[in-house]
Amino acid sequence: MSEMSANKAIVREFLETAINRGDFDAAAIHLGACYVQHNPMIADGVEGIRKHLSELHRQFPELRAEVKRIAADGDLVIAHVHAQRTPVDPGLAIVDIFRLEGGKLVEHWEVRQPVPDTAVHSNGMF
Repeated sequence: MSEMSANKAIVREFLETAINRGDFDAAAIHLGACYVQHNPMIADGVEGIRKHLSELHRQFPELRAEVKRIAADGDLVIAHVHAQRTPVDPGLAIVDIFRLEGGKLVEHWEVRQPVPDTAVHSNGMF
């Protein structure tokens, strides 16, 4: 398996385990010792992401993230994700960008927008 394929698999496993299964401790094996966060709502480091995901799961126990597309370019993995806090929530369209070093997630950027009820076209968000 190429490094880029392996990195995509790591990101998928992290998202599945941390968000969909709500098992941050199991997902944390994919995080590097130094985890740089660019989302202004989440503190740096492993404890920052742990606290953020813990709070999300406390507020929204049915939280789900479905990876619609995933791509890799060198040490970066880009995941196009449909996140829903509840099953009836239209959710958010999120683009997560992770940088990996030695098979560990070490940096994260995030761009998000709400999924609207209506659109001026029929293309959808995903």
